[in-house]
Amino acid sequence: MIKIVGIDPGLAGTGVGVVQGDNRDISGYSFGSILTDSKASTPARLNLIYSKIVSFLGEQKPDLVVIEAIYSLEKYPESGIMLGKVSGVLLLAASRAGLKVDEISVREVKKIITGSGSADKLQLEKSVRNLLKHGEPIRPFHASDALGLALAGYYRYGRVL
Repeated sequence: MIKIVGIDPGLAGTGVGVVQGDNRDISGYSFGSILTDSKASTPARLNLIYSKIVSFLGEQKPDLVVIEAIYSLEKYPESGIMLGKVSGVLLLAASRAGLKVDEISVREVKKIITGSGSADKLQLEKSVRNLLKHGEPIRPFHASDALGLALAGYYRYGRVL
């Protein structure tokens, strides 16, 4: 049995998705998000994300953690910096847990899951839902993005873990 955790970093909401299975057949999945209070300080919000993900990874004991590789749009450099801070605490948590970690770009995840690196969030969510045979929309989008990351890791590395 292979278990992969996907994490979509975000200060307001960090998406978390888990897929497990044998070979190409997925036998289970779950998803959710870690929400932080916008009124709290950045260090307090980062600490909350770190604490929750440490606990979560300890419970799940995955074979691999896949975190979205951070990118920054030239128009919004502060967003890229903030995502880098969140990603840093996530990478630290996974590393301290002794887990194998990979970073995959969102464009690559979209290509693996939808067939198109330029798919939008809704297309990715629908593809994730179809692959998992999940009837209802997966919300928030951070959670469906995290499941997409976990699925990409599963399809990419599942046979070699």
